[in-house]
Amino acid sequence: MPFRFPRARRHALTLSAVVTAALALGACSSAAKQPAEQTAEQPAAAEKPATTAAGGFPVTIDSALGQAKITQQPKRVVTLGQGSAETAIALGTIPVGIESYEWGSDKTGYLPWIHEAVTRAGGQLPKQFKGGEDIDVDTIVELEPDVILAPWSGITKEQYAVLSGIAPTVAYPDLPWSTNWDQQIEIVSKALGKPGEAPKLIAGIKKNLGDAAATRPQYQGKTFSYIYTSGPGTLGVFKPEEQRVAMVSMLGLTVDPVVGEFKETEGTDSALIGLENAQKLAKSDLIFTFYTDEKTRKEIEAQKLYAAIPAVKRGGVVASDDTPFVTASSIINPLTVPWVIDRYLPLIDKAVATLK
Repeated sequence: MPFRFPRARRHALTLSAVVTAALALGACSSAAKQPAEQTAEQPAAAEKPATTAAGGFPVTIDSALGQAKITQQPKRVVTLGQGSAETAIALGTIPVGIESYEWGSDKTGYLPWIHEAVTRAGGQLPKQFKGGEDIDVDTIVELEPDVILAPWSGITKEQYAVLSGIAPTVAYPDLPWSTNWDQQIEIVSKALGKPGEAPKLIAGIKKNLGDAAATRPQYQGKTFSYIYTSGPGTLGVFKPEEQRVAMVSMLGLTVDPVVGEFKETEGTDSALIGLENAQKLAKSDLIFTFYTDEKTRKEIEAQKLYAAIPAVKRGGVVASDDTPFVTASSIINPLTVPWVIDRYLPLIDKAVATLK
C-alpha cells in the first residue's frame, strides 16, 4: 500500500486516511524514471546543515496522544511516518533510524532524496525499520533514541504508549495523517531545538516552487484536477489543501473550481465522485494522477468514461508510475521539493502543450 492521504487542516497535507491501493487512495501518482542528480534549486539547508544555536530546553510539545517533554538537545533521533526525517536532515540532524518506505525507494533501498542528502553531508545512512501497524519496537529500542518524531503519521494510542516509554514521542496535534506540511516543519524544528529555522525552511520551499512557477508563464490561467482511482470503475478527486495539489498550485496552475463542489470524504482531503461523474471534469485543462504500475494504467485508461474526459482524450495528463517520483510529488518538505521540481516540469510542459 504505497500511500496515505492526509487531511490538511489549516488550523493546526500524502494523506489523512490510510493509503488505498492506488497510492493509495489517500494518495497516488507516477511515469518514466527520472535521473537523480542534484539540482540547482537544492536548498542550502540540505547541503549545509543548519548551525543555528539550539533553542532553550526543556521543550514540551503537546499532541493528540500525549505530551513529549524533551529535556535536552536530541542527538539520536528516530522518525516514523513521512516527512520528519527530511526536515531533521535539513536542520542538520541525520536520524539514527527511520521508518522504511519500500514502495517509494530506489535501488539503494532508501528514498532517493534522503540517500542523496545524507551522502552529500558525509553522514551515516539511518537504520530502516518496519513501521505502520506493526512497528519494529525492538529495533527502535536498540537505536536508543533521545526523541521519536511522528507528527505526520498514523501511530495509534497503544503504539504511542509503548514508544513514549522508550523516548519522548512527538505525535500529531489533531488526527492521524492530518498535520499540514508547514506545521510539521515547525514541530520538528521545535523538538530539535531550532524553532527559528522553521520559517526559513518554509520560505525556502515556497521560493523554490515560486521560482519554478516564474519560469513557466504558460501555466498561468490553466486549470487542473488531481484525480485518483482504486481500480476500474472508481474515481476520486483530491481537494485543494491536499499536499500534492498544493504543490501543483504553487507551481502556477489553478485548481478547477468544480473540485470545490464535490463533498469531501470524511477524514480525507479528497472526494470520491465515482467514474459515472467523470464528465464533471470536462473543463479541467489538465488532469494529474498516478498509477501503481503499467498494468493498472492500461486498465484505467481503457475505460470509456475515463478516456472521454477531454484532458485525457487530448493527452493533457500528467502522470507517472515511477514510485520515487510519485512519493516525492505527494509530500512537501525541504528535501522532496527541490528533488522533484526538475523532474516535474517537463511532464507538465508536455501536458500544457496539448492545449495549443
